[in-house]
Amino acid sequence: MRSYMRAAQAGEELQDANSEARTNQEGLNPDGEEAPVAAEPEAAAEQSQLEARLKAEVEELRLRSAAEMDNFKKRLNREHQEQMRYAAEKVLSDLLPTLDNLDLALQYGSRHDACKDMLQGVAMTRKLLLEAVIKHGLTPLGEEGEEFSPEVHEAMGFEARPDFASGVVARVLQRGYKLGDRLLRPAKVMVNQ
Repeated sequence: MRSYMRAAQAGEELQDANSEARTNQEGLNPDGEEAPVAAEPEAAAEQSQLEARLKAEVEELRLRSAAEMDNFKKRLNREHQEQMRYAAEKVLSDLLPTLDNLDLALQYGSRHDACKDMLQGVAMTRKLLLEAVIKHGLTPLGEEGEEFSPEVHEAMGFEARPDFASGVVARVLQRGYKLGDRLLRPAKVMVNQ
């Protein structure tokens, strides 16, 4: 804004100088009376200085405007990329209970031999659904034996398993999921003592 004002002020000064130069050339002062003749080289030098200053200010204004436009384009592009990356977040979050239910069906159905054939279909359905959501950036979290991390795990309690070291995940109660770098849901786990 200041650059616009300076450029406008410089333009007015240039017009004043041009007007003064004309009246000096005609032998009149701004009041219309005869004025002593000014030295033309002085007026020409002053006018060229004003023109140079005006050109410099216009160039500075042009460069600033170009930089502002470039920054605006970059910010818009960054926001668009961020929005595209996490556009599927709501849909994927809504699919998490479905994955949980398929996991539970596999977990509890494996105890009965009569459910063996049906469990194959459930396992295949879970696999296809998991592959589809992984293509969209969803990453499952929570495996037995991995180091407990409060950034991605929610400890629901402690459990003693001699086959695991202390402070690792002893049992996964509910898987967690990440979308890109964003945690959608922490894994609910039991921590080994």
